Amino acid sequence: MTGAPDHADAPTPPTGCTRPAPPPAEPTASPGQSSPTWPAPPSEAPAAAPPHGLGQPPVTFPAATIPGYGPSPATPPGLDQLPATAPPPPAPPASPPGFTPVTPAPPPSWSAYSAPMRDVDQNRDPYLHPTYYEAQQVAATRTSVHWGILVFVLGYGAFHLAGLIINAVMAGQFRGFDPAEPPVLGPLLLLSFAPNLLLGLVPAIASWWKGSGLRRDFGIVPTLRDLKVGLVCGAISIGAAFLINPIVFGLSGDSPAPPSGIFAGNEGRTIWLALLALFLFIGAPLTEELLTRGALWGALEQYRVPRYAILVLTALVFSLMHQEPDRTLALFAQGVAMGWARMLTGRIGASIVAHAVNNLLPALIFFFGADLV
Repeated sequence: MTGAPDHADAPTPPTGCTRPAPPPAEPTASPGQSSPTWPAPPSEAPAAAPPHGLGQPPVTFPAATIPGYGPSPATPPGLDQLPATAPPPPAPPASPPGFTPVTPAPPPSWSAYSAPMRDVDQNRDPYLHPTYYEAQQVAATRTSVHWGILVFVLGYGAFHLAGLIINAVMAGQFRGFDPAEPPVLGPLLLLSFAPNLLLGLVPAIASWWKGSGLRRDFGIVPTLRDLKVGLVCGAISIGAAFLINPIVFGLSGDSPAPPSGIFAGNEGRTIWLALLALFLFIGAPLTEELLTRGALWGALEQYRVPRYAILVLTALVFSLMHQEPDRTLALFAQGVAMGWARMLTGRIGASIVAHAVNNLLPALIFFFGADLV
């Protein structure tokens, strides 16, 4: 078959299929002409809209649809703007596992230490004394005991008044008694120590009434350190008595009085002797220390009297209070030793221990010596 091809003879494509368009022929550039230009391919999708500002008007939105930009009918009055709050502080950087940050300690203060220090110089605190720092710490935490001087006067006055009354009563018991029926001397002699109870009773009542209690105002409960210091100071007190008394009695030509023979007619009443010896060992140290190195010392310390002046003054009061002229010098030295225990610790617990150690030997002599008469 010759001639032009008959399109009717070509096979008909299936329904739904379109014949792909033939690719365009490549244009050829003639000499002296510019590079060929490719025709733009037909596009079935609509052209993309140009960006804002390139030929189209800007897109606007109603003010009510954007929160925070303009008033809205549904927005309460006064809330048409964002709250002006400060930005939160930046979070601290996380520490690596097992690492604890070290907080710098505040500068030391002499009233803030809770435990005794063994080397004050390393803390560089000019207010602490290298020897008496513990007493300074205790004094810093103690309440005011300005009433101590009045309490001392009242306690010492009650002691003297009660002593005069009891001496008058006991003198009547020994005047003209029948030797065949001697009086019961044990209770009467125990009564002779009753004025000594007032020495400690008056400060105790004042501390419970005006102060913060015996433990806080005076440190009456001994600690382990009070026991150690008290034992040492008590031994020094005994040594002072053994050193001074022989010298004083040798110069005066007198000799110490032997144990009283007043128990000769009361053999077997050892219960009274035991009570008297126990009072000498525990009762007298407790009452005398409460008055002298408790109330009086605390009041003088409250009024900023120098510590060494307080030590000498209380030791002098302690020696005169016993009313024994031959032993005044020894008692003064013993009072200095007991007061030193108070000055080291700031508590009368240490001076009570020192006083009890000092009285242990006289109590034993009183008990066994009177039983041998």
